[in-house]
Amino acid sequence: MSGRSTPADGGPALFRLVRFWSRRWIQRGSGEQGTELRNAAYVQVVEAVAGAAEAPAEATITAVAHQLGLDHSGASRMVRDATAAGYLARRESDLDRRRTALHLTPAGDRLLSDAHDWQRRIFDRLTDDWSPADRRRLAGYLQRLADELPHNG
Repeated sequence: MSGRSTPADGGPALFRLVRFWSRRWIQRGSGEQGTELRNAAYVQVVEAVAGAAEAPAEATITAVAHQLGLDHSGASRMVRDATAAGYLARRESDLDRRRTALHLTPAGDRLLSDAHDWQRRIFDRLTDDWSPADRRRLAGYLQRLADELPHNG
């Protein structure tokens, strides 16, 4: 079989999209986003903390590392930077006083909301010439895939 995709070959198509958008996550030259949204690392760590907080456990550096697929030291640096920028706060864990739990600050909540609004606008732009039924169908399938991801990364 050749390396060409068939119309129903979802795996390669999905990863082409992932590669394309990971390189263009938030282009620095775009005036469409505010300064905060241009820093993809802040958006990633804020989304990871929010995602970990939805899971049965608290958001910790270990949970962020799992969410982002990083080692503990890489996640620790990202958390440190996002905390210094005012997007995260560290507090004693409610579950284990030896651990530190991470929480979004009001600025982190705004960044997360702004990122999700930007993501919705991109989806709308990419599917602008699609029928409403096709847009809903794709959105539903993407949500289904996202919902089936493990909570810990």
